[in-house]
Amino acid sequence: MTTPVLQLENITKHFPGVLANASICFDLLSQEIHAVLGENGAGKTTLMNIVYGLYKPDSGRILVNNEPADIEDPNDALRAGIGMVHQHFKLVPVMTVTENLMLGHEKTRGLPLGMLGRLDRKQVSQEIRSLGERYGLRVDPDATVEDLSVGEAQRVEILKVLYKGADILILDEPTAVLTPQETEELFEIMRALVGQGKSIIFITHKLKEVRAVANRITVLRQGKVVGTTTPDAVNMAELAAMMVGRAVLLTVDRGQSHPKGVVLSVEKLTVPGKSNQPVVNDVSFGVRAGEIYGIAGVQGNGQTELVEAITGLKKSVSGNVKILGKDITNLGPRLLAHAGLAHVPEDRQKHGLVLAFSVEANLVLETYYQQPFSDGWWIHPQEMRKNAKKLVAEFDIRTPSVSIPVSSLSGGNQQKVIIARELSRAIKLLVINQPTRGLDVGSIEFIHKRIIEARDQGVAVLLISVELDEILSLSDRIGVMYNGRMVAEIPASAAKRETLGYYMAGLRVEQSANKNVS
Repeated sequence: MTTPVLQLENITKHFPGVLANASICFDLLSQEIHAVLGENGAGKTTLMNIVYGLYKPDSGRILVNNEPADIEDPNDALRAGIGMVHQHFKLVPVMTVTENLMLGHEKTRGLPLGMLGRLDRKQVSQEIRSLGERYGLRVDPDATVEDLSVGEAQRVEILKVLYKGADILILDEPTAVLTPQETEELFEIMRALVGQGKSIIFITHKLKEVRAVANRITVLRQGKVVGTTTPDAVNMAELAAMMVGRAVLLTVDRGQSHPKGVVLSVEKLTVPGKSNQPVVNDVSFGVRAGEIYGIAGVQGNGQTELVEAITGLKKSVSGNVKILGKDITNLGPRLLAHAGLAHVPEDRQKHGLVLAFSVEANLVLETYYQQPFSDGWWIHPQEMRKNAKKLVAEFDIRTPSVSIPVSSLSGGNQQKVIIARELSRAIKLLVINQPTRGLDVGSIEFIHKRIIEARDQGVAVLLISVELDEILSLSDRIGVMYNGRMVAEIPASAAKRETLGYYMAGLRVEQSANKNVS
């Protein structure tokens, strides 16, 4: 039998009002990919934060290579050969990629740092390039982190762990921000790492990923281990039931749409990037009331900038955007909210939440100055709390209290806060970008139902997702973006994965005959 490189014995952790981990036993074998599944709030990340020294367990112990390990902080974990890639990035935005990887592991030329020695950025930059080439995680070492895309920042996080030479890697939702192609590349990286003697704990909500890459699977529910199995021993429906505690509908019952007039009209829209070159180039399309228009594309082809221009987060330089015929081009977010636009952003922490604010405050960010939350002079906390408790119950937001900072919630529950806030208003247009990123199968089922319900209530839905399965299962019409342009528009009934894949890769760039809706 292969020797465990990591063992967790009866790990228990309490937070105020919550038992996050209850006597959890877990082991990781040498050269194994061991997946940890569970709903949002099941205790997966808490458990891994204990292993990495970010939390101290109330009881239980950790063994590394059969020896008890006293892990007080991440430095102890790294000395024990344990590295963690976090779901929410731990990078310094104003520093370069090279500087972020050097933090705590500075290399100098000449004398040591602090004794007139100089940081050897050139050497570290070369090492980063080499690692990137070796593992297919290419990123510019000299780029500033705040200028990177979400996918590029994720690659930096993975490179950071590889650079520090950990033998045990904890990957917490590493594919949540990756395209399907990047996910496949990551799996190849994981297999290569295991082949070179590494061992990996892989936390994910995605059942297909578990079956594709894991050697073993441990399922957590409500802070307890439900069971450990192998991909060959269970199907996806059985895994979903283990996670949620009930049968889960894994396919979307989309039903028939009944579209009416155009709500969102985008005409010849052009949006500049950092170098003032167009990243959205002469894009036109329309979304009708009572339909879901899905935009597919590999991340980085202009979808993010298109959404930011529509929702008031970025200025366009030409073209126009209209809601029900009213020109709303380059209006700010508050005026757009008044026009009936709801927005679920790609980056929930940057654009969707105020992390230091409470759950109840985040649920009224767009309506706090209106009745019943305010009379124009005073905010009424009791109304905010009443609203929050209602939405927490309705959207199954896992939180011990509506008064705690939203930053203390799991990523999936943070996403539910945003979706609850946006869908609880009277809206005409829902722009929803990566709606189920970081959500478990039960939450995905719920959110998909809410999107369909919004459509059936006459809302026009613009859906952007790098998950092609999500686009295919939810959309009534599908547009494909490549290199900043809308290169195809296809009715969902005629859309095939292979055809969409060709367009997404830029291999077929002819325009569809039915490109525009008027």
